Parts: sequence; structure tokens; C-alpha cells
Amino acid sequence: MSLSALPTVVIVPGLRDHVPDHWQTVLADRIADARTVPPLEKDRLSRDAQVAALNEALSDISGPVLLVAHSAGVMTTVHWAQRHRRPVKGALLATPPDFVTPLPDGCPTPEVLRENGWMPTPRTPLPFPSIVAASTNDPLADVDHVAGLARAWGSRLVDLGPVGHLNPASGYGEWSRAEEFVRELGRASSDMSA
Repeated sequence: MSLSALPTVVIVPGLRDHVPDHWQTVLADRIADARTVPPLEKDRLSRDAQVAALNEALSDISGPVLLVAHSAGVMTTVHWAQRHRRPVKGALLATPPDFVTPLPDGCPTPEVLRENGWMPTPRTPLPFPSIVAASTNDPLADVDHVAGLARAWGSRLVDLGPVGHLNPASGYGEWSRAEEFVRELGRASSDMSA
């Protein structure tokens, strides 16, 4: 399946992922009609504001969608799925952060995350097929915790090995496996509708 034959791909960046050399930006440039949830000008740490921004990005798409989320964008996606219902063919959920343990310096504290509505992390099955792509050395998440989230969400877990947080700081601008996973989710959605 070519990338042009996919449902509309909606990129759900994390809090710091709106940069030209991020793999999500590279992927969006390769997919015709891909949409990206725009960065928030204010209330950037607010779960409700992030969920509303995703919902707004989806509001003018009439057909099926595939979600491609990274980092806090994964958390935005799972919180959105708890509140909204619309046809989603599948989701790639790459390197979700672990909000249970303190994040590295420069990241929000557990208290700030709780105050902004991010905790607790939803642990109910997602209403669409999903792939959780996990790193074994992610500085923002324990791989066992991420595996538990994947089980709770009903997602297929893919061990990416030691890829850090799968961002430019970890050496990932282009990430070709993203296209592979998007195609897989697109094929799975086509197979289910046939």
C-alpha cells in the first residue's frame, strides 16, 4: 500500500516535537494530505487544551484517519480516545512517556503533570487498532511500564531496541520504520473494511 492510498494521516506531536528535523515532520512531508496538530500558543501543558487541539484537527476530516503520535502526543491520543468517538483506522503510538516516575530535569514534574490533568494515564483498551513502539533506553520511560500500557490499551508492542526517545536528540530525524508501521495500520484497516 502506498502512502498516498492511506486514510488521512494526522500527526500528533509531543510537547517539543514541532521541529523540521523530527521524524514526524519528515513523515508528514512524505504523505499527501497529512495533517499535523499545531503547537499550542498557550496552555501548552494542559491536557484539556492538547486534547481539544487534536479534536479540532480531526473536526474537518470527513473520512477515516490514522493517528501518528509521539511522546506526550501518545498521551494526548489516549486521553482523546477516552472522550471522543469518531472513526479511527489505527494509531502508531511511539515512545510514550512514563508519567509514574519523575522525568529528567527540564521536563514537567509529576505534580505539574497531575495539576494539568495528565494523571492518571488511561489504562482502558483503545477503540481502534494500535502499535506501541517502545525504546529500551528511553530517558522518559521505563520499557516495562510502557509494555504494561500497551497491554492495557490492547496495542501490539514493538521493541525498537535502544533508540533513546526516538527524537532528533537521540539521532532520529528520519525514521523509516514509521512508514512501515503506517502502511501496516493502513492495510489492517483496509482488510477489516473489506
